[in-house]
Amino acid sequence: MTPAATPVLEDFRRIVIKVGSALLVDRARGRLRHAWLAALAEDIAELHARGVDVLVVSSGSIALGRTVLGLAPGALKLEESQGAASVGQIALARHWSEALGHHGIVAGQILVTPQDTEERRRYLNARATVQKLLELRAVPVVNENDTVATSEIRYGDNDRLAARVATMIGADVLVLFSDIDGLYTAPPGSHPDARHLPLVERITPEIEAMAGGPASELSRGGMRTKVEAAKIAVGGGTHMIIADGRQKNPLRSVAEGGRCTWFLSGSTPSAARKTWIAGSLEPRGSLIVDDGAVRALQGGASLLPVGVRGVEGSFARGDAVLIRDLAGRTLGRGLVAYDSGEAALIIGHPSARIAELLTHPGRSWMVHRDDLALFVE
Repeated sequence: MTPAATPVLEDFRRIVIKVGSALLVDRARGRLRHAWLAALAEDIAELHARGVDVLVVSSGSIALGRTVLGLAPGALKLEESQGAASVGQIALARHWSEALGHHGIVAGQILVTPQDTEERRRYLNARATVQKLLELRAVPVVNENDTVATSEIRYGDNDRLAARVATMIGADVLVLFSDIDGLYTAPPGSHPDARHLPLVERITPEIEAMAGGPASELSRGGMRTKVEAAKIAVGGGTHMIIADGRQKNPLRSVAEGGRCTWFLSGSTPSAARKTWIAGSLEPRGSLIVDDGAVRALQGGASLLPVGVRGVEGSFARGDAVLIRDLAGRTLGRGLVAYDSGEAALIIGHPSARIAELLTHPGRSWMVHRDDLALFVE
């Protein structure tokens, strides 16, 4: 079998960048690394100017907040971590806003927990917000909501969160910046003969073993969580990179072929998502659509309320529903934007009347095309 070619970062149009607190904050002084952040913002601005969608997953709120609050060095109690996150999040958002604003880029802050990327209703809300920010050419800066998190703080890991966010928004590639330039066959610090792996085409048990087991020196916030993040990313159709972020302009270094490890996905974000919708979710009801809607769907459009003629079953927003034509043929499955009660009120009406019929604003679509998997093209 011919080895896969290493991708080129310039070929991708939607990129998620994960930045850890150890890179962003000088722990000895508890201060932000302003020069490093300015250089990364410069890298992001170069991508942004080419029309690339960029999203940042940034740690650092607890590290910054503990300095502001004067908390002693060492492990923090849970409530101390939450308090530090509350104070530090304001500083973190300001620093990102200023760094990106220097290049004329607007930053948007989004605080999430893993539930926001796993529970379908919250998932749809979070994804819609991110999509709108990207449409408006802003750069969303995402962080875990450590002010209310509990076990998430104790794990202290945003790698998996970054992977969930990347697959949620259909990113082409996720870049995890770390203090190491990729995956090695063994921990390089204790194994001088360890070999760097520039490309991982498939995550096998052997690859997972290289990342270290539960008792490994790398297991806490190290390579093991990064490989777990890679499994999430590639499963959702997103490539992933592990690269050394300590140097100035780290993203430019990756783009210019700097040393890193690529984890390749065998799918695309769109294909992986549609496979998940088509085969992994139990439908809770059905939407009956007219012939005009059938043609629109087959042409790649979203399903609008005006094209729906009937609602069957009891479902909530974010549930999977079947899409059927007037003859009863199943056309596909999708994630519905309204619960069954509201859907029944707006079917057959143009989207412009949704707010009037529901007495509150709503989505213009019943099922967005990105949330739709057709069986019959």
